[in-house]
Amino acid sequence: MSGRGDRLGASIEAAAGLLRRARYVVVLTGAGISTESGIPDFRGPSGVWTKDPKAERLSTLSYYMSDPQVRKQSWRQRLDHPAWSSAPNAGHLAVVELERKGRLQTLVTQNIDGLHLQAGSSPEITIEIHGTMREVVCMRCGERAPMERALERVRAGEADPPCRRCGGILKSATISFGQNLDPDDLARSQLAAARSDFFLAVGTSLAVHPAAGLPAIALNAGARLVIINAEPTPMDSDAEVVFQQPIGEVLPALVALV
Repeated sequence: MSGRGDRLGASIEAAAGLLRRARYVVVLTGAGISTESGIPDFRGPSGVWTKDPKAERLSTLSYYMSDPQVRKQSWRQRLDHPAWSSAPNAGHLAVVELERKGRLQTLVTQNIDGLHLQAGSSPEITIEIHGTMREVVCMRCGERAPMERALERVRAGEADPPCRRCGGILKSATISFGQNLDPDDLARSQLAAARSDFFLAVGTSLAVHPAAGLPAIALNAGARLVIINAEPTPMDSDAEVVFQQPIGEVLPALVALV
C-alpha cells in the first residue's frame, strides 16, 4: 500500500508542477465529478444507460418532440432527479479553489446538474456546454423559465405542461441527442482549448463529441493534458498524467499543491 501511495503522491506532484507553470488553464468536467454527490453517470458500469438502454430515448430530441408519452415519462423523472437533493462535493469545491487561486481561466462542464455554479464557480468563466436542467425552454418561442415553476405544474396534475406564452412544447434547457450545441458555447470552449497550455479532463469518458474533441484542440496547441477518470479514456495515451483514483481524493490534493 505504501508503494502505491508513494506513486500516487508522485503523480499528483508531477501534475501540480505542470499546473503551477501554466498560464492558461482549462478544466473540462463530465458526469464522473458528480457521482460522488449521488448523481449517477450514464456510461459507467452502473450508469443510467448501461443499466437501462431504453432510458436513452428520453434524452433523444426526436422521440421527445414526437411522442407525448416520452414527454410525460421525462417530466415524471425530472421530479425525482437526484440533483434536486444533491450538494457539491470535494471535486466541485476543488475547482472553485483553483479559480480562487487565480489558476483557472475557463471551466467547461458537460454536466447539466448546476453543481459547479452552486459550489461557487463564477458564471463568467463557466460554460455549461450541454445546457442546464435548472431551466426549461419552449421549443417553439424560445421562452426560458426556472425549472421549478414547471415542476410545480406537474405536481399539480399537468402531465406534459405546455408553454404558457405560446402553447409550445416545454423541455429542460439541456442538449438532447439530435440537438445542436449552442454555437456560442461551443466556439468559446474551442477558443479556450486552443489558448490553453494546461488542460485538465475530470470525470469524463471523452466519448461524447464535440466536447470530447476539446483535449485534442488543446494538445494541437501545445497544451499538457492531465486526466482524472475512473475508467480508461481514448486520450489516456496522449496525457502527461492519468489518474483512476476517486476525484474527491485526487483533485483537492492536486489543487492544494498549486
